Order: sequence, then structure tokens, then C-alpha cells
Amino acid sequence: MDRPPASGPGPRTGSGAIAVVTLRSGEPVRLEPATGDDLDQLYALFAAVVARGEGFPHAPPLTPAAFAATWDVPGTTTVVARLGPPGAVVMGAYYLRPNFVGRAAHIANAGYVVGARWRRRGVGRALLEDSVRRAPLLGFDAIQFNLVFASNPARALYAELGWRQIGTVPAAVDGEDAVIYWRRVG
Repeated sequence: MDRPPASGPGPRTGSGAIAVVTLRSGEPVRLEPATGDDLDQLYALFAAVVARGEGFPHAPPLTPAAFAATWDVPGTTTVVARLGPPGAVVMGAYYLRPNFVGRAAHIANAGYVVGARWRRRGVGRALLEDSVRRAPLLGFDAIQFNLVFASNPARALYAELGWRQIGTVPAAVDGEDAVIYWRRVG
């Protein structure tokens, strides 16, 4: 497997503190800014999602450059969900960054990933809720998802947590429509 670049995602200004949430199973999960030590796990988790064609438009196999262009963009805050103390298993992650430049930079773009082993346990919900809490701390007043596959099962959760569909991109990826979602957070 290709290795990711050495720099990797890390905490950015205003990324906030550690939050601990309890999953449906009763397991405590730490939500905290990613560090360089998380890079290998995050790369492996994201590479598996890309390989299955789930949720992101990347073509497999994931390359270090494609990983960096998604997760290690200047101005990005990356948060991981981990089972246990620092260095423990990364179950999922999200990023927040400006969706636009200049006067529209108050709108965040976000992407979320949960490892297949950890799905349907509340990790995705915890990541979404945490991003809504952290986004205003980073200066954002809204979060927009630019390209959600129409078949994505998380769409019901997005709606439940306050995102609304504001557009559709016909035949966006391999003939499948994509949906644009937006939600105020500040």
C-alpha cells in the first residue's frame, strides 16, 4: 500500500478540546483534533472507503496525493473519533474547512468517514454533532456538503440533524445524482 505524505492533518487554530461521548454500546469515544500520529490510521480508513466507492468521488486506489488533497488542505481542521486514549484505534474522522474563499469563507465544507467495522454504532452521529459544535469556534456559521451521493444511507441522519437539501447535481459520479446539503451552525 502506498504511504501517505509525512506531514498529515493536525490541529488548526480554534479546533477546540477533546470531547468524550458514549456510543449506543456504552463505549466511550474521544473526539479530538487529529495529529500526525493518526495519519497512517486515517489513510488506511479512507483508502478502504475509496476502494469500496462509498461516499467520496475519488477513484481507487487512493493515492497519497489524493489523500492529502482531501484531508491535509491548508486551513483544514481534522477531528478523529477514537476508541481509547491518544494513539488508540481511529474509528472515524471529519474535516472542516472553508467551502469558498473571501466573503463566503464563513461557510464550511465538511467530509466524514467512518470505518466499516464501526458503522451503525453512533460514531457518524457523534462526528456530525461534534462538527456542528466546533464549526462556530472556527468562525463558521454554516456547513455545506457539496456532493452527497443520492444512495448514501447517511442522508436520513443529515436531515434529522438539521441539514436541508439545497440542490442536486445530475449524474455527478458514475451516472449517480449527488445532493448538496446546507445547515446553519452559528
